Amino acid sequence: QVQLVESGGGLVQAGGSLRLSCAASGSIADLTIMGWYRAAPGQQRELVATITVGGNTKYADFVKGRFTISRDNAKNTVDLQMNSLKPEDTGVYYCNIDQFRLITGRRVYWGQGTQVTVSS
Repeated sequence: QVQLVESGGGLVQAGGSLRLSCAASGSIADLTIMGWYRAAPGQQRELVATITVGGNTKYADFVKGRFTISRDNAKNTVDLQMNSLKPEDTGVYYCNIDQFRLITGRRVYWGQGTQVTVSS
């Protein structure tokens, strides 16, 4: 099993910045994709950004140019730097890891989430 713990959420005014961090522990595979997803109030979870062990990134269109995802493979951490925040960015942000191991097959693990609130 893999445990993911997010931190760094909080309350910020529109135009401000926050940096989210996620630490993974447990049975982590060599090749993983880590990412950040979010769920706005009353909405389903949506992809924000993902990053491979090689540093290849993908971003949702609505965060391109504002958010940056990064990871430390040695520490098994993934961060999300969020700049120019908008009220519509408000929601619970979840860290995830997508991996394959022989003993488990493909598994996706999720953190508990951290609240981000952007005020007008």
